[in-house]
Amino acid sequence: MSLKAFHILFICVSILLALGFGAWEIRAFAQAGATSDILLGVFSWAAGVALSFYLRRVIKKLKNISSL
Repeated sequence: MSLKAFHILFICVSILLALGFGAWEIRAFAQAGATSDILLGVFSWAAGVALSFYLRRVIKKLKNISSL
C-alpha cells in the first residue's frame, strides 16, 4: 500500500471514528444529560467535518502523484 493510499484511508477512518464517537456522546447526553457529553459530541462532529475538508484538500493536492 502506498503512502498516498494509506494517508487517504487513515483520514477516512478518522472521519468515521469522529462522527461515530460524536453520535455516541450525543446519545449519552440524551440519556444522562451531562454537559460534557454534549460538548464532546459537538466537538467530535466538528472534527469529523474538518477532517472531511482536509481529505478533499489532500486528494486535490495529491491527484498528480501516482499511487505506487
